[in-house]
Amino acid sequence: MKNSIVILILFILQFSYAQQTTTVSGFVSGKGRKIHAANVHLLGTNQKTVTDSLGYYLLENVAVGNYTIQISQLGFQTLKKKIEVVQDSINSFDFELTDNDNQLNEVVVSGTLKAVKRLESAVPVEVYSPVFFKKNPTPSIYEALQNINGVRPQLNCGVCNTGDIHINGLEGPYTLVLIDGMPIVSSLSTVYGLSGIPNSLVERIEIVKGPASSLYGSEAVGGLINIITKNPKNAPVFSADYFTTSYFESNLDLGMKFNTGKKATSILGINYFNYDQVIDKDHDNFTDVTLSERISVFNKWSFQRNNNRLFTIAARVMYEDRWGGDVRWEKKFRGGDEIYGESIYTKRGELIGSYQLPFEEKLMLSFSGNVHYQDSRYGTTSYIANQKIGFLQLTWDKKLGRNDFLAGIASRYTYYDDNTTATKEAESTWLPGIFVQDEITVSPKSQVLLGARYDYNSIHGSIFTPRAAYRFKANENTIFRLNAGTGFRVVNLFTEDHAALTGSRDVVIANNLNPEKSINANLNYIQKINFTNGTFIGIETTAFYTRFSNKIISDYETDPNKIIYDNIDGYAISQGISTNVDLNFTNGLKFILGATVLDNKNVENGVSEQPFLTENFTATWSISYKIEPWNLLLDYTGNVYSPMKLPLLSEYDPRNPKSPWYSIQNIQFTYTGWKDFEIYGGIKNLLNFTPKQNNPFLISRANDPFDKNVQISDGTNVGIYGKVVPQGQVVDTPDNPYGLTFDTTYVYGQNQSIRGFFGLRYNFR
Repeated sequence: MKNSIVILILFILQFSYAQQTTTVSGFVSGKGRKIHAANVHLLGTNQKTVTDSLGYYLLENVAVGNYTIQISQLGFQTLKKKIEVVQDSINSFDFELTDNDNQLNEVVVSGTLKAVKRLESAVPVEVYSPVFFKKNPTPSIYEALQNINGVRPQLNCGVCNTGDIHINGLEGPYTLVLIDGMPIVSSLSTVYGLSGIPNSLVERIEIVKGPASSLYGSEAVGGLINIITKNPKNAPVFSADYFTTSYFESNLDLGMKFNTGKKATSILGINYFNYDQVIDKDHDNFTDVTLSERISVFNKWSFQRNNNRLFTIAARVMYEDRWGGDVRWEKKFRGGDEIYGESIYTKRGELIGSYQLPFEEKLMLSFSGNVHYQDSRYGTTSYIANQKIGFLQLTWDKKLGRNDFLAGIASRYTYYDDNTTATKEAESTWLPGIFVQDEITVSPKSQVLLGARYDYNSIHGSIFTPRAAYRFKANENTIFRLNAGTGFRVVNLFTEDHAALTGSRDVVIANNLNPEKSINANLNYIQKINFTNGTFIGIETTAFYTRFSNKIISDYETDPNKIIYDNIDGYAISQGISTNVDLNFTNGLKFILGATVLDNKNVENGVSEQPFLTENFTATWSISYKIEPWNLLLDYTGNVYSPMKLPLLSEYDPRNPKSPWYSIQNIQFTYTGWKDFEIYGGIKNLLNFTPKQNNPFLISRANDPFDKNVQISDGTNVGIYGKVVPQGQVVDTPDNPYGLTFDTTYVYGQNQSIRGFFGLRYNFR
């Protein structure tokens, strides 16, 4: 009898215990895909597991109660969330991980043309995900780059608002822009290559600062920007992002995924931007911001092949119609001298692809091509340009013991024609090249990279660009890198300098322009600090030095009525130090801080001068805080720039010869409480800064854009200040007391005042 009672009691206890345990399951996803091998842990217990290939996890025999579940995976921010486990209920919890904005362990390809973890790469590569750019939404990647340390979008025209990207103070032509590793963006207006790419289809952006010509050839003199688009297999089924501002700028991004059969997946992205408000807050009767309508369509295909061999192909077409100028301008005035306007029609098509050849050896065939037609009118000056570029590259990737080889052959064809005086006839250029690279693992802590490239330009002849790099890994948290290399750039002058086309300055090319060459060295230091409470600090500092020979400079000062282009008779230096700090706290507070100190100068005949539009100091920041109970994310972003030298037209020009210290700051609130939806809004340019502040005007002689009332001296004219005006220069008269002509080159920052914005995002996985 006693035994029966004991057995009954044990049975009841066992049954009671069984009733108090259950299972917890769900899916873990991030970056638009299910995450394999993510770590799942119920904190305070021994309950741990990892997700399977479909992102599914299962925890069994979990006692009923309240827990904190932790999800972690390389490349994503660790997620901690409180859950309640209930008996007789389906305890299913799905989690969405957020990718790290500047994660040190991201896989990168731009530094060596190989997929490698960022910390393992001998070449420093900065990585930025769409999460980073969502902190300050913009209608184009060009504008989004303003929050990256050492990178500055520079407006070159105060009327048409075209621009380029400065890296470490170097002008846009020194920056190579790639899409999926292909040099799809030519020198013909880099800004067009960065406009119209749907942000929803961007996987990440990689930035290499410093020459990379030994791998990428011409244009990679100052650095490169590589836009990596999503793999169609990992893209969301449908995504949409729309926002508008109080300036009535409207931007729409659409992304869709299609499966065609069992072996082909495609993504389609559409970007549409429209801004048609004539706004003149500085009261000069000229538009403050260019009016624009742009549509871009991007389509990428991925094909499944045997042995997981790669085959992707993508195409993009873009059309843009933009204009700025006199607020009374209409299209009927295009190209005339009645009402001044700058009108630009752009048509652009791009094709890129990669195909892994069906051999045991890893042979990759990559190709790209683009056509670019531009029909522009700057007042009565026309610029009709036609450029076609084809690129083909074959690489061989091989590991032999401690050596990781990469070798390749490439050929680039460029056809360029325009109607300017600098292009007397259409120009066709062939640029075949061969390159080799070897990454040598000297020891578990040391790695050496040696590389060289030989190109033969059909116009300029042989060009040799070597490079070397060394990486020392003191421990898992401390890394040093030393890089040295060379770069070169073949120049298409007018494709890069809109200042040569606007205003009334005459363009003078002093001599035949030779290719620019550079030599660079930089020292990179990374330190990671992990605290026991989960707080993380990442510090990355780079000291850099670049010396240019044959640098082409634009001389605005010798003659205020001319822009004189010539190779420098001397050398140019770009040097400085840059630091990025990434702080992540367990309470949801996150800081990304950056600062760069620059010393850029042109040296001729022993005289050193700072180039125009080059700052000595820049800083950026992004501060984010997630208020979990409210599902509210707060982002505060901004930048600050030191004064820059600006081009004046005469000794009497009343505008400031240097820009002031200025800062563009933004705040954004994002609500994430609805499934698959995000609502966001905020304020841009909180300090209400515009370049007109402390200046009487920005555009000189806006009242006489065709210089009909400008008097040119014959050498005997005496101005109102009693001085004889040299022949060919502008006479200062009562109607023109400063002796100016119409000119739009005095511009250094965006001319939009404080404004609000509001947007909505939707993602269906």
